[in-house]
Amino acid sequence: MLIKPIYEILPLTYLVIGAGSVALLKEPYAIIASLLVYFYGAHIWNQRSRNRRTDRKRKRIDGILPESIYGYLPFIYIMSAGLIFRFLPRDSGVVFSICLLTYGLYILLRRISYRHHKVPVVKMQRW
Repeated sequence: MLIKPIYEILPLTYLVIGAGSVALLKEPYAIIASLLVYFYGAHIWNQRSRNRRTDRKRKRIDGILPESIYGYLPFIYIMSAGLIFRFLPRDSGVVFSICLLTYGLYILLRRISYRHHKVPVVKMQRW
């Protein structure tokens, strides 16, 4: 069993190690392994986020995409931006990767802010 500070930072650690390894390593098998570590961190992040939701299921809006793909979208955008920046370092590639990175971070930050719902506290009145 891990202590809470280490347990809470594990998905972020996997994401950073995976993204950093994609940026720094040159061998194709190492890049594939880095992508696996990155998406494993995204998987853990999604599981925790889904488990910690406090809003009611009936108030959630169903979208077009299945939830398995929908949860990974910001991570796919961020990693796509990194891969484009790494393998297409031309002017248009840099601009496109900045746009993808910004949009992916925007979606991720919105989802983080939506996961802090408060359950209303019912106060008992004394008669």
